[in-house]
Amino acid sequence: MRAIVMPKVWPKFSDDVARALGNLVWLGCERLTQIVVAIVISGVLARYFGPDVFGKWQYANTLLLVLAPITWVCGAEILVPTIVHEPPGRLGTILGSAFVLRFGVSLAALLLTWLVLGLGSGAGTHAGPFHIDPMVAAMLAGLATTMIFREPFAVVSTWLQSRTYSKPALLAAIVSAIGKAVLVWLFVRLAVDPARFGWLWALEAAAIAAILIAYYASQHGGRLGWHLETALFRRFVSAGSVFWVGLVCMYLFLKLDRLMLERVIDYADLGRYSAAQQLNENWITLALMLAQTLAPAFVYRVHDRARLLRNVLRLLAMTALLMIGGALVLDALGGTIIRLVFGSGFEGAVDIFRWAVWLSVPAGIEAIANLVVLKYQAKYVLLAKWVLALAVAFAVNLVAIPRFGGHGALMGLAAGYLAAIAVDLYYLRLRLAR
Repeated sequence: MRAIVMPKVWPKFSDDVARALGNLVWLGCERLTQIVVAIVISGVLARYFGPDVFGKWQYANTLLLVLAPITWVCGAEILVPTIVHEPPGRLGTILGSAFVLRFGVSLAALLLTWLVLGLGSGAGTHAGPFHIDPMVAAMLAGLATTMIFREPFAVVSTWLQSRTYSKPALLAAIVSAIGKAVLVWLFVRLAVDPARFGWLWALEAAAIAAILIAYYASQHGGRLGWHLETALFRRFVSAGSVFWVGLVCMYLFLKLDRLMLERVIDYADLGRYSAAQQLNENWITLALMLAQTLAPAFVYRVHDRARLLRNVLRLLAMTALLMIGGALVLDALGGTIIRLVFGSGFEGAVDIFRWAVWLSVPAGIEAIANLVVLKYQAKYVLLAKWVLALAVAFAVNLVAIPRFGGHGALMGLAAGYLAAIAVDLYYLRLRLAR
């Protein structure tokens, strides 16, 4: 009997593991490329801009990352389970309905951003409460254009994620990142105005979108075959709205440190703090990407409660060990890394970086524990978690930032992560440990 039963179970498990491992290899290549490119570009721009202008550049990027979640009205947490559980013949309708929703929201967000930038950076508004530094506004105008390309066309990436086969999307990101780095170097050589650099990020997003669409069409007879279904469109709006608000709160929490620091310190010090955090966030992103690539095979498709709990606990342990090991190395090499990448003008970023890298441990644990929340579509848990994290971080920042500056902002992030993990673990216990 064993010889008959075993082949029926083991090959499926092996296929899932093989796909996940293949994804991890490409994920590693893409992450390594992105980290190297981000470090190189940051170093080049920091030296070219100087601390003050570099601080404005980092603040413009912070504003973009606060605005971008507005376009996430129908995210992967809705689309991946829908694609996995719906019949294959419904794929064009699912992606078409999601694309229309995402594109409409992204276009509205972009136009509104441009309008606010035009009003906030105009003449006579310097003393107003909504004044935006003209340089920051010019940089953000280009950066914000990425919104119209990233989320709408990323429905293809979501489809690939549901198949545990992200290689095409990761390869597109690798090629585009290298191309962007070359163009940044060329802009610096040509002494292009710093305000124009944001348009290179828009060009990168457009290139990735074109590659994804071309790949999807090549896999479906040369056509997209996307269709809008009104009922599904409304379902995505309804199901995704609470997740959407939750994700907006999440990204506001992640960037709250720089938003609040900008009111207390000058742009040069903000540039040093942001330089340290940018390096750290590239490392933290590894945990998020790890969670996304493992989720379909080891969480979303697992229905047995005991097996799911074992998978999640193992993933938590693996992620914690990975993040601790990485933090130890980055802490030890912090001074060398900062001086090598940013130069002597950013010496003040060293201590911030050495403390910040330890945030990767709670960030990684939260990313894995959050998969159970997403699997069961616990949208109100997600919303409550990030509202709580945002409120805790805001309260800590109010007290800590005036006293400790950048270190106080790190305290706020740490407190917020711990609050989020507490909610995740409570839900994990409630849902699985029964």
